[in-house]
Amino acid sequence: MRAQLETQVPRRLIGSVVLLALVALTLRPPITAIAPVLDRIQADLGLSTTLAGLLTTLPVICLGVFAFVAPGLRQRWGDERVLLGCLVVLFVGNAARAFGGAGALFGGTVVVGAGIAVANVALPGLIKRDFPQHVPAMTALYTMCLTLGGAVAASAVVPLAVGLGSWQFSIGLIAIPVLVALAVALVVVRRVSAGPPAPVAAHGLWRNPLAWQVTVFMGMQSLMAYVVFGWLPVILQGRGFSPETAGFMLGIQAAIQAAGSLTVPLLCRRSRDQRGIAVGLTLLVAAGFTGIVLGTAPGVVWVATVVLGVAQGASFGLALTLFGLRSPDSDTTAALSGTAQGAGYLLAAVGPFAVGVTHELAGNWTVPLVFVLGCCAAMGVAGLMAGRALHVPSVHAATRA
Repeated sequence: MRAQLETQVPRRLIGSVVLLALVALTLRPPITAIAPVLDRIQADLGLSTTLAGLLTTLPVICLGVFAFVAPGLRQRWGDERVLLGCLVVLFVGNAARAFGGAGALFGGTVVVGAGIAVANVALPGLIKRDFPQHVPAMTALYTMCLTLGGAVAASAVVPLAVGLGSWQFSIGLIAIPVLVALAVALVVVRRVSAGPPAPVAAHGLWRNPLAWQVTVFMGMQSLMAYVVFGWLPVILQGRGFSPETAGFMLGIQAAIQAAGSLTVPLLCRRSRDQRGIAVGLTLLVAAGFTGIVLGTAPGVVWVATVVLGVAQGASFGLALTLFGLRSPDSDTTAALSGTAQGAGYLLAAVGPFAVGVTHELAGNWTVPLVFVLGCCAAMGVAGLMAGRALHVPSVHAATRA
């Protein structure tokens, strides 16, 4: 009996790592693949700048709205089955965007946004449940896979669109790796599923200041990330870079985020709390944005893109790590993840749309930069508060009460 238990536990943990990596690799490509071909989409479908901005904002809105659904699904089906369902939803949504016109594009974007949102909430809970002593390290693995998937999609979508003669087919190809992940995940889930957790009450987090501080930090760093996904290629083309180079730079920026995410465990291991880390990363994000918009030479813009990528990767990794570090157990981590990502992504949805509108009104990128720097200030203040070595109350305590 003991030998059986000892073999089952490692097998489940290995299965959790495989599932974590597979799902993470599929979550960013549906979002990062749009911006590099946004000009082609606008020309082909006759979209205005406002509608193009809505297309880049829509996934972020979905990430916020559907994040609130995720805790209930997790309570009913368990983390592994929920993640398997997310892969099915992602496959359907990605495939739908390869066919039809504007309706299929916007509808498929809503579908993939729903799948990404639910997976985003479930994965931190799975990490806290199976790796409670290694939350920063496992979150770094998750973030690395997430950013690498996005980087490959951003870099490849323009060459594929040129080679295939269609932006629809190029973004539709994202469904193929999702299908591969789904096939492997079916085997993993059948063998290692832990089943649904016990019912909890998460509503108390809405009244907790620390939960809101984590939420604002999550929202602000996400806002700036989706400004990059939606507008960086457009900004770079305005600075004189070709569409292919601009898409490649977005891919490089996304790939470098993986390196940034790997620094989070090292930084957290050497610090009693995360306040200094949060403020330092905020300053680097602000410097990166400023260099991209105001840099006087192509080399400066390249360096700023690298700095921004490292800082944003580490900031995103820190935001996800805070879910586990500020929670006493896995169910509370999932609840905090749902709360912070639901409200945080709705807050972040303002970013791409606001940048598009202010650019259209001002006719330059300086005014949008001022908006972004204001968001950096809010991120720094929230990180200073959320980085304290405290815990939100357990959702199990709320249930018993």
